[in-house]
Amino acid sequence: MRYPELENSDLAEFVGLMLGDGSIAKYECKTGDGSTNIQRCVKLTISSNEERFCDYLFGLFEQLFDVTPNYRKRKGENTVDIRTYRKQLFEFLTQDLGLKLAPKWDKAEIPPIYMCEEYRRDVLRGYFDTDGSVVLTDNNGTLYPRLEMKICPSPMQSQFEKILEQENFRFGSYDIGKGKVRIQMNGKNQLNKWMDKIGFKNAKHLEKAERVLD
Repeated sequence: MRYPELENSDLAEFVGLMLGDGSIAKYECKTGDGSTNIQRCVKLTISSNEERFCDYLFGLFEQLFDVTPNYRKRKGENTVDIRTYRKQLFEFLTQDLGLKLAPKWDKAEIPPIYMCEEYRRDVLRGYFDTDGSVVLTDNNGTLYPRLEMKICPSPMQSQFEKILEQENFRFGSYDIGKGKVRIQMNGKNQLNKWMDKIGFKNAKHLEKAERVLD
């Protein structure tokens, strides 16, 4: 396995991806001889129709860590898991970066190193690519865009709000129950600013944005 430098924009983006639809877990499982084995899993879960984004994520694992994850489609669901059981990667993410084990509820946070001006946009893009939405509303024949992302109760709520403030986005943050918030940015001006400052690596978001901005 390769250990990337911590001061790395691609690694900052990977952290955002993990804070979105990622999971880091450790659990016991029984082996064939009845003994107990510890499994350490690093996983990203995405929609099974996001083929280009899936390819991008595979490439990011390989580029950053020299690790090729496996691919598992969940039975009866429209989702796939991109996962690896590399102990070294698990330890790097939890010990060197300080990412929290699943569940994220009440404890997920952006490592301080990536809150600086150089990396905060990468973290924000990674999070939105996995856990954000570009919503298009037909307003009398004109498409009106809205950027949304939902965040579980955790320190990263206020961290993402701080990043958006630092990047001069106009946004609302709304309580949607059980401590979760929905962050919402409305209109073409905000979408244009997002494209200029943050951008998308997930093709499904980019395709929706281009319908409005063309």
